[in-house]
Amino acid sequence: MSTGKNGLSQGLSRRTVLRAGMVTAVAVGLGGLVSRDWERGDAHAAEVGPSNGAARRDQAFQVREDAAQFQHQLPIAAHPDNGDEALYPNKIGNYSKGLPHNNLGEVQLGAYASLIQALSSGRPADFEAIQLGSNAPSRQRKLVDPQAGLAFDLEGSDSHQFVIPPAPAFNSAQAAGEMVELYWMALARDISFTEYATNRTTRAAAAELSRLPDFRGPKIGGSVTPDILFSGFTPGDLVGPYISQFLWKPAEFGVEEITQKFRSLRAGTDFLTQYSDWLASQNGLMPEQTVRFERVRHFIQTGRDLAAYVHIDVLFQAYFNACLIMFGLGVPFNAGNPYNRSATQEGFGTFGAPHAITILSEVATRALKAVWYQKWFVHRRLRPEEFGGRVHNRLTGAASYPLHPSVLDSQAAHEVFRQFGSYLLPQAFSEGCPLHPSYGAGHATVAGACVTILKAFFNESFVIPEPVIPGPDGHTLRPYTGPGADRLTVGGELNKLAANVALGRNFAGIHWRADYTESVKLGEAVAISILRDQRACYNEAFSGFTFTKFDGTTITV
Repeated sequence: MSTGKNGLSQGLSRRTVLRAGMVTAVAVGLGGLVSRDWERGDAHAAEVGPSNGAARRDQAFQVREDAAQFQHQLPIAAHPDNGDEALYPNKIGNYSKGLPHNNLGEVQLGAYASLIQALSSGRPADFEAIQLGSNAPSRQRKLVDPQAGLAFDLEGSDSHQFVIPPAPAFNSAQAAGEMVELYWMALARDISFTEYATNRTTRAAAAELSRLPDFRGPKIGGSVTPDILFSGFTPGDLVGPYISQFLWKPAEFGVEEITQKFRSLRAGTDFLTQYSDWLASQNGLMPEQTVRFERVRHFIQTGRDLAAYVHIDVLFQAYFNACLIMFGLGVPFNAGNPYNRSATQEGFGTFGAPHAITILSEVATRALKAVWYQKWFVHRRLRPEEFGGRVHNRLTGAASYPLHPSVLDSQAAHEVFRQFGSYLLPQAFSEGCPLHPSYGAGHATVAGACVTILKAFFNESFVIPEPVIPGPDGHTLRPYTGPGADRLTVGGELNKLAANVALGRNFAGIHWRADYTESVKLGEAVAISILRDQRACYNEAFSGFTFTKFDGTTITV
């Protein structure tokens, strides 16, 4: 066997050598486990079981190989975008926050090209060469983890195999409708959800959204009504209070009780409504202002409360709490759980509480990798904050962007101007949006994945007992006896929980409605792919989990 210039035998590839090195490292890491005297036959084997030793090793290999073959045989996914990046040479329809911009907030094309170069090559050095927008390194915010979209996983479908449809186009009536909704959400941040039916602002919002040529939020009889304003798209979202029971009820965390009172953002405090602040934010400057929180914690009652919750929440916090709440309420397991029928056993590491809780957190990072691929490598949709700058410059005559008339002529945009002196979208966070593209949404994708796991593990038709709602002071809970009190099911309230978390980001001004609707379905697909891979790993007689998807159809995994 001859030797090449790199010192390797020509019959060996670099990958082969690396793989051999990994096997050696694993063997060394196992240490005495593979070299003790009893492995050489000096002691009697003590194990029992249907397969041991080499047979078990071969079975484990076969499980992994079968899963890999299944994933490898899936059709190659296509990823169309909305065409904005090719249509507008100045990139006004795409995300560019954190890069350098001109006085209109339009990205410098060389900097945008440096981003595309890094995304195209995947070389870590090219990501380090992306041109950022600030000349003040101490205040420069950094782009958030674009390389996550290139990471691989060892279970579930590869991140590149998931698909979401093209985002609404920059000049479309749908994008305009989503922006009008966001203007109204900003104007309604401090209104209690229980007051929507009678409040002047929310009634005006419902009326205008009903008139728009392309608004895709929920409607009753073709109209948006105040009591379903800013709601999610599943039937469960429209039953009972706006906020899910899983964001109000206490959770039993071992011997500790979690009372779900939160420190909210201070009412009436909005950011990036001055053009100079907005432009600095586009260049990635950290704000000199800081977010102000209320001193006293209380239960969620307003859109601003939701925005505060999703600003600094732990990734899967809401769903972990929901899981604990269901254990505390005695919610039965899904009918497919094999231990429902056992006379001698109960689940624990499989099909029990530890299994449910750990897979709940496990799917979260898989969901992030899937949506980060969509964000950076496919769609690069601009944030509502950026779009607000386009509206402002169009309506003030500074630019002639091809925006749909339904946003330019909207009551919402002009009411924002009356209150703030600009057409910029008021932000709940001083820094505005994060430094990664808008579509899909990370929070919404994680919500879809985690809620799907919970629907797979628990009986989604179980009616939640003794529903609650905060009292007027926000510091106590009282029984909820209003419409739908007897129809608040686990499945409906989990769907509502996903909507609350995802739309909480919209209340903050940093995501669009389509970001929510498509991303929860993306997260659902991620969770299903992981459940499908894991199904082959169980010894139990398992017929599969059956549950209802976000689109209302039923699936068995």
